[in-house]
Amino acid sequence: MFYSHYCLSNPITYGATGNAAQNGVNWVMSQVLPDAAGLSVNGVIYQYTAIKETEDDMIVYVQNENAEGDGYIFREVDDWSGLPSETINKLISVNNIPISAWGDGSIEVEGTGSVEDPNVVYTYQIDVCYDAQSDPSCPGYVPPVELPEIDAIDIYDALEDQAVLDATDETDPELYDRDRKRQREVKESPDERLEAALAATENALTMAAAATQDAMLISMSRIESLNPYYRADIRGGTYPETLRLPVSDMPDNKAGLRNGLAQQILHEKMVNSQYEK
Repeated sequence: MFYSHYCLSNPITYGATGNAAQNGVNWVMSQVLPDAAGLSVNGVIYQYTAIKETEDDMIVYVQNENAEGDGYIFREVDDWSGLPSETINKLISVNNIPISAWGDGSIEVEGTGSVEDPNVVYTYQIDVCYDAQSDPSCPGYVPPVELPEIDAIDIYDALEDQAVLDATDETDPELYDRDRKRQREVKESPDERLEAALAATENALTMAAAATQDAMLISMSRIESLNPYYRADIRGGTYPETLRLPVSDMPDNKAGLRNGLAQQILHEKMVNSQYEK
């Protein structure tokens, strides 16, 4: 069931669900309320018949779980204790609670007794202008900005250029492979490898000599480190010799004479042996 009230300042559509408890005392709200942006529940209408003995205690809860937290978003309590069986009709107003907060609903009986012919209906309203851009007549509607038309841009592809294709066709496909084959066939001779090694060694020695020469020049240029020695004062004068050797004839070394004579005789034998052959 739907009925609507619509004006430019507050466009609202009202409606009501069917019997949520037609298939039992438990129901899923996503199958009861329509899926619409800006929908909120503003009332719950329910009816059922309590079956019990007058002296029995019985409490009935018509309720919905809180889908966004703990507990219940809606819970109405009917205490039938000490009352006879009867049919009840109630209309409970709620403060436009958004659809996202309504969890599964149920009718719960506590005590002795039962519930028959339950009928639970939710009334709701839909704010058509919940999204102001949904309708040009909604308050706060902002006309979309029309983007200027942009001419199509041609993308240059070099592979499709005829001049490139012609140049590619004129290229000898075997030229590249032939050059690489020639490079693989050319091998260095041993002399060439030796020459390259000597050149590398010579370059290394040249670089080392240059570095050594630079170090020597730097050391020679450090005059300031020698100046303290030139400025030192050394006492002059004569330093007489203090060692005195006795004046006498030194005797010849007989062992040395014998050794020298033996070597001379051995040398003459070696020389003479060459001529005897």
